[in-house]
Amino acid sequence: MRQQQAPDDGFRVARWVDALGGFIDRHQGLWTRIGNLETRLLADELSEVAVDRPIYVSGLARSGSTILLELLSRHEAIVTHRYRDYPPVFTPYLWNRLLERTPQRAAEPVERTHRDGIKITPESPEALEEVLWMAFFPQLHDPARSAVLDRRTSNPAFESFYRDHIRKLLRVRSGRRYLAKGNYNVTRIEYLLEIFPDARFVVPVREPRWHIASLMKQHALFCDGGRDNPQAVRHLQRVGHFEFGLDRRPVNAGDPAVIERILACWQGGDEVEGWARYWSHIYGYVADRLDANPRLREAALVVRFEDLCRTPEPTIRALFEHCRLTISEPALAQLAGLLHSPTYYQPRFTADDLATIDQHTRAVALRLGCRAPLEAAPVSAPA
Repeated sequence: MRQQQAPDDGFRVARWVDALGGFIDRHQGLWTRIGNLETRLLADELSEVAVDRPIYVSGLARSGSTILLELLSRHEAIVTHRYRDYPPVFTPYLWNRLLERTPQRAAEPVERTHRDGIKITPESPEALEEVLWMAFFPQLHDPARSAVLDRRTSNPAFESFYRDHIRKLLRVRSGRRYLAKGNYNVTRIEYLLEIFPDARFVVPVREPRWHIASLMKQHALFCDGGRDNPQAVRHLQRVGHFEFGLDRRPVNAGDPAVIERILACWQGGDEVEGWARYWSHIYGYVADRLDANPRLREAALVVRFEDLCRTPEPTIRALFEHCRLTISEPALAQLAGLLHSPTYYQPRFTADDLATIDQHTRAVALRLGCRAPLEAAPVSAPA
């Protein structure tokens, strides 16, 4: 949703955004051709722009991916999508040049729709590249079909368009490194590594009890907001956010039987078991790929949410080193100071709920280094 002015406005979408977003969504082929035309018009300007070590932050929603995006995006070399890039995501250069020539009112930071304490403006980094993935891989959000894209995947039209899209963002924002937060890229990391062999991956993982509590809270919030604002549901579908709300869809990481069980849990009202199975499904896939692929293992860093909160400075330092970004000690201290503990919710699980979470997540959590999955202290940062 767009930047809201008050809590009650959080799920409202501006009419022009709804109209233009809908038009682009219905005519993705046309906008792909326009995007390719934009690339040809910029051939001279793009000739010297290279995609160098792109950085991908990807894990389940509410795992800490947004705060990692915020931390990394503060580096002077980094370029990301921003809220203002929507709706015409397919043509980033021309759209941003148009905005630069259009009078803009100064926007005060407001809390985003998630009501999690993170404040945003149109200039804030945002996850928008899913719009492009959906245009070239329309089956990705069908839970009945595997969403895994790996070393065997080949889509030359997408690969060319995507590479040029990143180059245009780098050019229009005068940056050197591309950064993307995309929760759904978690099942595409091997494909991305084939496209960009020097890519760096950051996989946030969070202690299951607190993670599932956050997911459940957000799902309830987005369901309530969607019932009163149908345009918000359309907006989420168009930008590719199916993590929660009235059109919630799990990502199929290659096991249809598990997805069927997750959907059955959710449809039957068993949110805790459904989310616990889903947590294990996604992060089990990640753990399997890291074990099986040495190249991916070297390119990826698992960042535990609790480490980011308990020991922020060494964790942020390791994050920047992994991404091949320099950071001074004063800047490191400043970023560490941005982290704080949320006060807007507490897990309220029964003993049976906790046992269910433990049953389905403990083995995978330990593989990824989560310590004491059910006993972790309640410290965290905005997710």
